[in-house]
Amino acid sequence: MNQGFAAAVQARGNEVEMPREIESTCNEFQQTVSLSLIRHRSVLDVMTKYQDACARVNRALAKSVTSCGCLEINAAKQELPADASLSEMSEYVKTHLEGRLCPNCAEIIEEELGKSLFFLAAICTLTGIDLHGVIKRENDRIATLGFYSLT
Repeated sequence: MNQGFAAAVQARGNEVEMPREIESTCNEFQQTVSLSLIRHRSVLDVMTKYQDACARVNRALAKSVTSCGCLEINAAKQELPADASLSEMSEYVKTHLEGRLCPNCAEIIEEELGKSLFFLAAICTLTGIDLHGVIKRENDRIATLGFYSLT
């Protein structure tokens, strides 16, 4: 879990309670998206727009490597000691990323992530699914399973 977020989250047994601010933000965001769905009322349109938005996130990340150069990808087979326990795996697994996003690339990726979140919320709205509920249930599942969730 993100350390900044983890500080705001209070554990209760196997369930994790998300701060009300996060619930409020999710609900407000989904409501704003719902009010903005004028051109994109067809679930088929929203599905394809979501897929396109996700591809744009990937493209922006790739551009930070190939055009800007603020990030580098140095990928190789992940070498894991045979005697490493599951809880120790994160010590040996690498991200393959080197460097840090420059402010320009970070801004572009954040913008593309925002568009992706818009269409994710739109799918939730059109199908009657509560975005906050999805996030909470997934957070609870991950918190319960810990590193066994393999996410």
